[in-house]
Amino acid sequence: MVNKKYVVKLTTEDKEYLQNFVSKGKRSAREFQRAWILLLADKGKTDREISELLNVSRMTVERIRTRYVNEGLDAIHDKPRPGQPKKLSSSQEAQIIAIACSDAPEGRERWTLELLKKEAIKRGIVDNISTEPIRILLKKHNLKPWLKKHGVSQN
Repeated sequence: MVNKKYVVKLTTEDKEYLQNFVSKGKRSAREFQRAWILLLADKGKTDREISELLNVSRMTVERIRTRYVNEGLDAIHDKPRPGQPKKLSSSQEAQIIAIACSDAPEGRERWTLELLKKEAIKRGIVDNISTEPIRILLKKHNLKPWLKKHGVSQN
């Protein structure tokens, strides 16, 4: 058997926490699986045995063992993900909403996403933008200028 650098030795408190974790409440499948990996590793199971029992890769088992040794019980929880940064600031959003709620340009009955994009660029609100962030913004505020007059619901 190969000597492993990251050996899981659960404390009594950690073991109790993980046993409660897997037996009570709603958990994400990944967190549940990570808890079982730690419990089985503590019982002396090999990475191969754990991976076969839980139907995960051996690299997953190894990664969770490493995370536990380095981070403690935080290893079972997902880390926050930053996601993609917002394309528009609050000020820019407010200005685009104001445009969507105003009268459509001359010769047009309603605003379209493309018209809103061009108007935002023309007014210097943004340098360049696709229509998707504008669509998401309008959807978030339940504005549909292409369906309702001035984009404001009469409900």
